[in-house]
Amino acid sequence: MVKPVGASLVTRTIICAGLSLIFPAVAHGQGYPVKAIKMIVPNPPGGGSDTIGRLVSEMLTGALGQPVVVDNRGGAGGRIAMELFMRSVPDGYTLLLATGSNLVTVPALYSKLSYEPLKDFSPISMAATTSYLLVAHPSVPAKSVKDLIGLAGARYGGLNYASTGPGTFAHLGGELLQVMAGVKATHIAFKGSASATLSLVQGETDIMFSNFIASLSLVRAKRLRAIGVTSLKRSSIVPDIPTIDESGLRGFKMQQFYSIWAPAETNPEIIKRLNQEIVQKLPQVERASRLSANGTEITVSSPGELGKMVADETVKWKKVIQKSGIKVEQ
Repeated sequence: MVKPVGASLVTRTIICAGLSLIFPAVAHGQGYPVKAIKMIVPNPPGGGSDTIGRLVSEMLTGALGQPVVVDNRGGAGGRIAMELFMRSVPDGYTLLLATGSNLVTVPALYSKLSYEPLKDFSPISMAATTSYLLVAHPSVPAKSVKDLIGLAGARYGGLNYASTGPGTFAHLGGELLQVMAGVKATHIAFKGSASATLSLVQGETDIMFSNFIASLSLVRAKRLRAIGVTSLKRSSIVPDIPTIDESGLRGFKMQQFYSIWAPAETNPEIIKRLNQEIVQKLPQVERASRLSANGTEITVSSPGELGKMVADETVKWKKVIQKSGIKVEQ
């Protein structure tokens, strides 16, 4: 049954319309923000997402003159937070710090998600990127990507690689290596970076795509051997380690990225304002330079560039997932 529209509702509608005419700047987002902003981070406190989220929130708090508060919502691979964000009012007062895993690999792996990033979210800007190291236990007789590919071919099915869990970049990196090199290796999943790295150090597994924080000190202590970097350019932290791309697998690239989003249908003027603040000021934040020691670089973009990158990465990883036959429980 359709309820009749009451006089009070009509009155409120007329008043709101009148205020929009009287205060056009506010109505078109130019008076934004006038209250605190919430930034949802799909991970618990600590770790890369939380670090980047707090860096961005602190910068925006100073730039916008209103507090930007981080709201950590971990669980279910980020799906809980993403679904919560999708239902947010598109008024600019709820933002999202999302990773490549949240936006690309999880949607590529799970067919029954309630959200579609490029349909339900509005891109604002990239925030940071981080690459990985392909590392091996010292007992593995390979000092280059070429050696590793030859070894995998000779030990068909015998070479194994550790990951931080099914569907993570550490897992998909191993699948991408197999697809591009035409070799086979056995995936061994662990519950997180610590246990996966320990298995590699102890020689229980052969290789792993690891973040810089977990593996760089072990490489320098010669407890692990670095084979290659997953970015297209060498890292300024370890410039002596070649990229996998230059080592023979042309086009091999795997980077985790962190980006800022608003709900779909957010006022374009608000998106523009937020993008301008991030692009102009985030690279200047003093703490940002310290991130480079952990392999993370501040990386900003236009909304269009971010949207295109997510679209391109989604196509790329869907192909890898299909070719490798990866299955996950819904």
